[in-house]
Amino acid sequence: MKMKQFSIVAYGLLLLALAVAPFLGFYPVFVMKVMCFALFACAFNLLLGYTGMLSFGHAAFLGGSAYVTGHVIKVWGLTPELGLVAGTLFGAGLGLVFGWLAIRRQGIYFSMITLALAQMVYFVALQAKFTGGEDGLQGVPRGKLFGLVDLRDDLTMYYVALVIVVAAFLLIARTVHSPFGQVLKGIKENEPRAVSLGYDVNRFKLLAFVISAALSGLAGSLKTLVLGFASLSDVHWTASGQVILMTLVGGLGTLSGPLVGSAVVVLLENKIGDLGTFLARVTGIDWFNTLGESVTMVTGLIFVICVLAFRRGIMGEVIALLGRRRKGG
Repeated sequence: MKMKQFSIVAYGLLLLALAVAPFLGFYPVFVMKVMCFALFACAFNLLLGYTGMLSFGHAAFLGGSAYVTGHVIKVWGLTPELGLVAGTLFGAGLGLVFGWLAIRRQGIYFSMITLALAQMVYFVALQAKFTGGEDGLQGVPRGKLFGLVDLRDDLTMYYVALVIVVAAFLLIARTVHSPFGQVLKGIKENEPRAVSLGYDVNRFKLLAFVISAALSGLAGSLKTLVLGFASLSDVHWTASGQVILMTLVGGLGTLSGPLVGSAVVVLLENKIGDLGTFLARVTGIDWFNTLGESVTMVTGLIFVICVLAFRRGIMGEVIALLGRRRKGG
């Protein structure tokens, strides 16, 4: 089986698994949370994995759009689809500002500028009245999509979120495999050569940054609609670190890597306590009961193991292994 056919089958099975997940005992809200972070990681991977720009400020797009969507729906009383559009447009606009200021620099200077700008957004979210400060923006109603589809039902909300995430993922895949995406790869691999070929590198970088920011904003907006609140943790710098971790663990520069990486990280953060309880019960070692209080340590350990053992990330190594077997066969 060719790699392309294998990928189609694998994505088809994943989509089927997600479609039936609520009927297999999986909590819909938790799976939706994983999907939101998967979209966030895929959007970030478009920037880092395919363009080679490491942003430390993507939490600004996730959290800023989350607040905008929550405010539009809760305070202005607009419908959820308008809230999602407003959040996505806010992410794109903020990305345009960030990108215009940052792409003039490269490497660590680019990363530090994005981090500084994101911290400014965090300070605004902390101080502004409409964000709720440290309490966050709570009680955001889901409402009815287009005035017809009642999103208050978790199962209905689940399939709406699934459609949105799948559509966004297909957009990213189309972007990566388009001539535009090939130029982005060329910029990552050899920027001076791209310049010598006549490409306006800064324009391509800025457009990639805006697309990534807009999709990150969509992820934050959808997360607010699913959970019913936006909090400071969404806009904090740790959220930027978290999406970097997801992308590197899953596989940088692969379409499937961020999906796997986000699932691993979110599962670790939410289920590590249950795993610790299970291990304590099986082994009789009480120390395992404290695993739930050491999520950061465990996540860091997993990251170190992945970096040492899977340099390409989980899916990067899987794809490389399949490629070697195909050549050998």
